[in-house]
Amino acid sequence: MHTGHKHILNQLKAEAQRISGETVIITFHPHPRKIVTHTHEVQLLNTLEEKIEILSKENIDHLVIVPFTEAFAGQTAESYIRNFLVKNIHPHTIIIGYDHRFGKDRTGNYLMLEKYATELGFIVKEIPEKVLDEIAVSSTRIRKAIREGDMESANALLGYDYFFEATVIEGKQLGRTIGYPTANLHIENPEKLIPGNGVYAVEIKIGAQFFKGMMNIGFRPTVDGSKMVIEVNIFDFNQDIYHRAVRVYVKYFLRTEQKFNGLDALQTQLGKDKQEALTKLK
Repeated sequence: MHTGHKHILNQLKAEAQRISGETVIITFHPHPRKIVTHTHEVQLLNTLEEKIEILSKENIDHLVIVPFTEAFAGQTAESYIRNFLVKNIHPHTIIIGYDHRFGKDRTGNYLMLEKYATELGFIVKEIPEKVLDEIAVSSTRIRKAIREGDMESANALLGYDYFFEATVIEGKQLGRTIGYPTANLHIENPEKLIPGNGVYAVEIKIGAQFFKGMMNIGFRPTVDGSKMVIEVNIFDFNQDIYHRAVRVYVKYFLRTEQKFNGLDALQTQLGKDKQEALTKLK
């Protein structure tokens, strides 16, 4: 979900208001590409839970989450229209991408919906190519920006600060020995897109409270360099949060990950990083 989707959501809401109807968004889980192409290389800007949360703020009346299975993917396009859309949703108006394909062998499209519209009693409106191209381009740009650590560009295109959910796990507790204790994070959903390696200024939500901090993603080359870690140093914070869930809002990229000549040099750099993060997070 990003700013490019606003046009479609606004069109949907305007149409519902015009006919005194209710808005319904249909989405699939897991990602259809995993089922259709049997790939595991799906990187999500939003997990299902995040998508639900974001859409809940858009005043959508109904979000239908369809389990996307081999059986569901194997139904004919006509069956999808009759037995899924019409039977379950009872649509007055269907808003669909000009190039959207559905049903077995992807034989269903906008023209097929138009063909059944009169018989089954609904109206079809298409999302034009220009709008969908803008959404696709934005999604690609956002993913690229996040991978490269360009969070300001990514967040501007998203319309909100990129975030992820994680659980605090036990680490080697080396950070506290140099004055910068860190919480090691484990992201539960392996499909969630992780920003590129480097140091970031972040905000951390723990329960209902927000804290400022800095995050490192990478291999800690000064210390061991053997394992990729995600760790946050939460400013002015000394609570025990092991095994707790936190949310991290990734706001600014500070620098690339570097190997320093010993812990003293690392400690000095972390002091500079903290000051820069505090300046940016004002």
